[in-house]
Amino acid sequence: MLGALAILPAPAFAQGAARPITVVVPFAPGGSTDIVTRLLAERMTALLGQTVQVENRPGANTVIGAEYVARARPDGQTLLMAAGTTLTINPVIVPNLPYKVDDFAPVMLATTFPFGIITKLDGGPVDVPAWVAAAKARPGLMTYGTNGPTTLTNVAMLMVMERLGITMQDVTYRGDSAQLAAFLAGDLDMLIVAGGTAQPVHRNRQGRLIAWTSERRVESTPEVPSIAQFAPGLEVLSWFGLLAPARTPADVVLRVNAAANEALQDARIRERLTTDGQFLAGGTPDDFATFLKRTDDQWRPILQRLDVPR
Repeated sequence: MLGALAILPAPAFAQGAARPITVVVPFAPGGSTDIVTRLLAERMTALLGQTVQVENRPGANTVIGAEYVARARPDGQTLLMAAGTTLTINPVIVPNLPYKVDDFAPVMLATTFPFGIITKLDGGPVDVPAWVAAAKARPGLMTYGTNGPTTLTNVAMLMVMERLGITMQDVTYRGDSAQLAAFLAGDLDMLIVAGGTAQPVHRNRQGRLIAWTSERRVESTPEVPSIAQFAPGLEVLSWFGLLAPARTPADVVLRVNAAANEALQDARIRERLTTDGQFLAGGTPDDFATFLKRTDDQWRPILQRLDVPR
């Protein structure tokens, strides 16, 4: 969690604004980003006395929704719930990207989250050392599912494999549900997925969750180790965060930031996000800006070095 959250002043919210705030989610309804946004929007509506509504604008690996917000009027009425793909992956790998980081004003980092590495319950590696041994015995032959070669899950697995000194073959599917179906049918050796998919697989004994790609353990699965226990310092996290169009007035950004931070303290929201394997963040707009710079410094050289198809 960002340290500044505890020292934020008590929010003072204006009441009864005429127009609703629209938070654009650059994914289809029902996914992790959509769930996070709708939980926050509901609570923020009560705090602000102003409707906060969610609009899904999926497509092009978040580019469609992000471009829409980047071009919106900078008045605080249109926001983006961005994901790691939006400002971590796309600026490096997407040619002629129709937006840039400077087109947005950071509002609040909502959560960070690791990915779960899952093997077959019967016959698969039982832990990370066994996985490394199996992959080294069959270099490039073990398979894992992704949502595409340039998606966060695939790049996360590439980062982990590079550090562990192994190679595997990625197989692309349309969404986590298709990957899971292939995995359960025996067509894949492994999965790497976010907590919203990894947690049910683990709880339902459909696969073996051998590690999270984080430095610390995930609160809802204390029995599952972090990848850093086997490769010290290794951590691959994605994130969700609120952004406004650049040039949005600072007082408007701070008003939304205060409401979003307050919403994160709601017990129901915290329980849901923690259960999904997310780490709650919060903090100031400057905290989020610093986080984005640090994340870019970590991912950009790796994306440029790894053989990630353009």
